[in-house]
This record gives sequence, C-alpha cells and structure tokens, in this order.
Amino acid sequence: QVQLTESGPGLVKPSQTLSLTCSVAGDSITTTNYYWSWIRQPPGKGLEWIGWISYGGSTYYSPSLKSRASISRDTSKNQFTLHLTSVIPEDTAVYYCARLLHNWPAYDYWGQGTQVTVSL
Repeated sequence: QVQLTESGPGLVKPSQTLSLTCSVAGDSITTTNYYWSWIRQPPGKGLEWIGWISYGGSTYYSPSLKSRASISRDTSKNQFTLHLTSVIPEDTAVYYCARLLHNWPAYDYWGQGTQVTVSL
C-alpha cells in the first residue's frame, strides 16, 4: 500500500509563494513508470491538474499554470514539493498529491488533500 500526505500552510497572503510538500510512504518516487502529480479543486468547482514530476525527475505543467508553478523533489526524503508563486484569491482550493501510472493514465493513490486559502 502506498500512502501520500500533503503538508504546508493553510493560509497564504496574496502575492506570496505557496509551498506544499507531499510525503510518500510505501514506494520510492524514483520507481520506474510513475509520475508524481499535484491536482487542486477550488470550492464548488472540478479538479484541475497542476503538473507532475516523473520518476526520472522531469517535469510537466498545465499551460495555464506553467508560468507560476514548479515541482521539485528530495529523493533522500522521498518527498516532492509544489511551489506556486504570486498567488491570488482564485488559487484558494483543496490541493492533492497523487500517483499516476505511465502506461495507463489513472491515479491509483491520492493524498487526503489539504485546504489552502489565499486571503489577507
């Protein structure tokens, strides 16, 4: 069984950088054919994919967020981190990390999600 856990601040001020870390247990983030992803859900809206970092360390982002999002990893801690710069109130959402399988595009494991509010 694989467990993913999000952590980070629940409240961020506009113009600041949001940083969230996903801690992974039960599998290595370097395991071949898996992509480690960030997804968010604003209140009352659907899921929005943000981006992923692959088992080899490459990254890919949603075109709408590419200019502000970055994903990095620490393989020694088996963690990967989302940084979202210049946040605005519309970035308020529940943020999830999840594992994606390369050969069959489905998310098999999800974190519990963490609420992030952008407000003064």
